Amino acid sequence: MNGQGKLYFRYGTMGSAKTAMLLTQAYNFEERGMEYLCMKPIIDDRENDNVIRSRIGIERKCTWIYPDTDLYEMLKELFERTLVVKDWILVDESQFLKAQQIDQLARVVDDYGVNVVCYGLRTDFQSHLFEGSRRLLEIADTIDEVKSTCSCGRKTIINARIDSSGNIVTDGDQVEIGGDDKYVALCRSCWRNRRIESTNRNALKFESE
Repeated sequence: MNGQGKLYFRYGTMGSAKTAMLLTQAYNFEERGMEYLCMKPIIDDRENDNVIRSRIGIERKCTWIYPDTDLYEMLKELFERTLVVKDWILVDESQFLKAQQIDQLARVVDDYGVNVVCYGLRTDFQSHLFEGSRRLLEIADTIDEVKSTCSCGRKTIINARIDSSGNIVTDGDQVEIGGDDKYVALCRSCWRNRRIESTNRNALKFESE
């Protein structure tokens, strides 16, 4: 069954209200009686239950996506079991998906005419693309940036990782789940300046020891 569905990628830095947008969209679909499904990678394990929760306190139940989940087969089985093809599929934290899982979502779009909207980060704390985000940038039908503003007034583009003292962290694993205690969204200029400040501070500390 072919349709006119699209694969969307809506990306922004942390704190840009991406999740709130997803949840608002889900609420609007519900009010209009449209079939939809919310999904989220299990790697984001800050929640004890399968929910998508925004920083402003709203939440909604979701379906977990595991690293080995075949999203095409999973959704195909769901559609056949319920005899209902969803109008929309909303995916939070899509940067954590595997490239092949993005391809599977694209196949769902093409074969079933479902609209799939993936919300997530574009890059990690070192400004490198996440695997899922890279694939979405390569094959999504529509790409939108959810913009937010750095404290200096410029647009944020970096999800900077910080330590307990607020210093910029430049090394470590790509994935480290956290909120405002571990990350701050910065423009490129402020990110560079704060990295320099952290390097100089560490050098002075080393010299004094």
